[in-house]
Amino acid sequence: MTGRFIRLVAAPLLLALGLTACMLALMGVDPLAYFGLVVQRGLLSPSGLQAAITRMAPLLLVAASLILAFRAGIWNLGGDGQYLLGAVIAAAIAPALAGMMPHWLAWLVCFAAAAVTGAVWSLLPAWLRARRGVNEVVSSLMMSFLGLSLANVLIKFVFQDPGTTVPQTVTLPVADRLPRIGDGLLGGAVSSGVLVGLLAVLLVHGVMTRTAFGLRLRIVGANARAAVHAGLDVPRLTMVVFGLSAGLAGLAGAVDVLGIQGNVRAGWNPAYGLMVVPLVFLARFNGFAAIVFVFLFSVLSVGGESAARRLGVPNYVTLVTVAILLIGLAVGEALDRRRRATKAATA
Repeated sequence: MTGRFIRLVAAPLLLALGLTACMLALMGVDPLAYFGLVVQRGLLSPSGLQAAITRMAPLLLVAASLILAFRAGIWNLGGDGQYLLGAVIAAAIAPALAGMMPHWLAWLVCFAAAAVTGAVWSLLPAWLRARRGVNEVVSSLMMSFLGLSLANVLIKFVFQDPGTTVPQTVTLPVADRLPRIGDGLLGGAVSSGVLVGLLAVLLVHGVMTRTAFGLRLRIVGANARAAVHAGLDVPRLTMVVFGLSAGLAGLAGAVDVLGIQGNVRAGWNPAYGLMVVPLVFLARFNGFAAIVFVFLFSVLSVGGESAARRLGVPNYVTLVTVAILLIGLAVGEALDRRRRATKAATA
């Protein structure tokens, strides 16, 4: 077991760190200084740790969205469009609702509106996959592109704040945003949206591993033809999975706006949908592992941004590290499978 862990996890991790260090050295940057700043600013610094945990909130919801879809064999890659449209809708209605009802009720309404928006935006690729067999990779990516464009149109022409010349929605007052948690321990600077994200990941993990509905989805994901022969309504399940996955992506946008951003500007796109895909694969679609990888990625992102500013290196160095790690894990998995197959053939 120890040898397999070294081959599948430790070796790819060391490879990723080593290649990143070589890249930094070629750029004239001390790798030890860079990694030291990443750890110091992203994990050991109280403000950096607060920022990392807060950043986890939307990332966890996107991770839950992808785990649900991928384990059911659905490649919903339109999360960015679903996310941004959900964020725009939540940002548009939140300021008006804040003065009409209790805060908790306004947040719930915004969450529901954002989730429904994301789900509705997934109807076309879901229907094309379920009823016409059209590959959802292309259709969901195209809908994501259209969603980003529609979000900008809504911000500039429908929901723009009349009190500013900057194309953005009305800013939600800090007092009306999601409450902060960790007072005393983390300075009260962590958005409670992270609790929503944690709950979503754990709920999706529980549904997929502990319920009959999750078993049906896993059967569809493993072999759709076998699922049909087993009497499962694959088209219906496909539509349901697409809607739930996209709804979680839209909810992530609402949590980001209500807990962190406060408004949405034209042209803003954090691209969390595609960014979280490698993290979900690194976690092997396991909810608990996804939480760990999202935390590590948040720490790397916050610490990497600080290190990049201090040392004058590009911000994408962190993404390059994650990409190298993903490739190393894939290669390690392939070699391990070949090794086990060879061992079984010679036994």
